[in-house]
Amino acid sequence: MLILQVEQYNRQPGDKSMQHNLTILSDNHPDAEAFAQSLRKRRRWGESGIELLLLACGLLSIGTTLGIVYVLFKDALEFFASPEVTLFKFLTGTVWQPQIGEFGVLPLLTATIMITMIAMLIAVPIGLFIAIYLSEYARDNTRKWLKPTLEVLAGVPTVVYGYFALTFITPILREIFGQDVVQIYNMASAGIVMGILIIPLIASMSEDALHAVPNGLREAAYGMGATKLETSLKVVLPAALSGLAAAFIIGISRGIGETMIVAIAAGAGPNLTLNPFEGAETITGHIVRISGGDISYESLDYLSLMALALLLFLITFGLNLISQRIIKHFREEYE
Repeated sequence: MLILQVEQYNRQPGDKSMQHNLTILSDNHPDAEAFAQSLRKRRRWGESGIELLLLACGLLSIGTTLGIVYVLFKDALEFFASPEVTLFKFLTGTVWQPQIGEFGVLPLLTATIMITMIAMLIAVPIGLFIAIYLSEYARDNTRKWLKPTLEVLAGVPTVVYGYFALTFITPILREIFGQDVVQIYNMASAGIVMGILIIPLIASMSEDALHAVPNGLREAAYGMGATKLETSLKVVLPAALSGLAAAFIIGISRGIGETMIVAIAAGAGPNLTLNPFEGAETITGHIVRISGGDISYESLDYLSLMALALLLFLITFGLNLISQRIIKHFREEYE
């Protein structure tokens, strides 16, 4: 083995240019071993400790997730193992009344999907327009204060949003469409306010995706004579499609898992209806209402809540998988 030893020194005193001297050391050279030792990686105990800490945090998060999944599947399988319940009736039944042995999840699932759809109809266009403005039109100073101000909405407790829907949005809807049409507890007001809650999430993630598009694409579009609006809609948006799709799907997951808004404003009883002005109970709202009552541990009612929680977990997990597939399929990489 040959070891190269490089020495550098000044050619003349006061001369800033350096002269490099290359020396080749063979294995039997007396300085070869010392030089090889100096090239070996030195152990830094501080970095090793930080690496172990990060590894422990990752293992803790994985272990917590596995524990939650284990509890959900354990209790849900016990629920479906009871003679009163079958998986087919659970997924296709139109009545949810655990007190009389009716466990059809369709009323709860329909209300959850409807309120989430209403929320996305509000959050997606507004959040996307805000993201386009922040990324393509706003100045740096405007972006610095507007984006954090927008994200403050995400820090408002959802209980406040729930009472805002009940005491502000619902009276407006009843004034517009009539008190006989719009019930006090209805899915429309809950969906509108949930959309307001999701706007900062979609706007922030979409702005990050748009801002990550290379400026070279914008400059090329401007060079072809495109306007700023044409560049934003026909060049930047398609280039950021994977990030935008991921933001939308995460917004859907956020809406499906929302609890307090629907528990306060949407209603407190399972109701299979497609009328957004009627009250209906979502999966999360039902879990909150029933778990807060006098329910015995390991009873069929209690196990039914775990089955509903497992259904929510599977839905959100499936949405995350779809998000990953979309990102992988539509992702554009630029040099």
